[in-house]
Amino acid sequence: MSPTPDWFPEDITAADLVDAMGRIHRHRCHFLDLVTPTPGRKLAGHAVTISYFPTCSVGLPVDRYNFADLFYQAIQDDGEGKVLVLASNGHPDTSLGGGTKLARAQKMGLAGVLSDGRLRDFDELARFDFATYCNGEATRWGGDAVTPHQANVPVVISQVGIRPGDFIYADSHGAVVIPPAQVRDVVDEALRINDEDRTALRDIAAESPSSPTPEMT
Repeated sequence: MSPTPDWFPEDITAADLVDAMGRIHRHRCHFLDLVTPTPGRKLAGHAVTISYFPTCSVGLPVDRYNFADLFYQAIQDDGEGKVLVLASNGHPDTSLGGGTKLARAQKMGLAGVLSDGRLRDFDELARFDFATYCNGEATRWGGDAVTPHQANVPVVISQVGIRPGDFIYADSHGAVVIPPAQVRDVVDEALRINDEDRTALRDIAAESPSSPTPEMT
């Protein structure tokens, strides 16, 4: 499974894309302090979402509100290359899934998983082909605290809005969310910024203390 789309430049980083988004948009688009059981893997693809809600056996009966049903509602029978976004809705230290539940992501060919909650079974997740980024590893089941509630609805993670179809990219720098219609524009802008940085580095190498290079804005 390719970690990024075929057209996506391999040397682009999340930080580059955040810089590019900053030139095009004013809104916050990035996450920090993510933990991964798959270090070195890049996560890239269009988002499908599952939004969690505090558990209530009466209001959210398990025969209707469960991970398996919400997962297949989210991917709509085609998970190839998609990024499953799990939104904890205020429960960042609660487990939203683990190796058993997320084996479905492996089965359906997802590019990976992004969560603002914790995930269990890092050793198992590392053996899957997809990339995983989350708030940390959990040891305890979280089903008594939160329940999968809605599939493919807009969610908010770490003050960043994610809509189904948004493009997600994550690596060791962090993660970024890009409107789907602007992915190519943002990537092109990131490449231009990298060119500008290389020019600046050449200028810095040639400068002297009496004539420093002006800082770019």
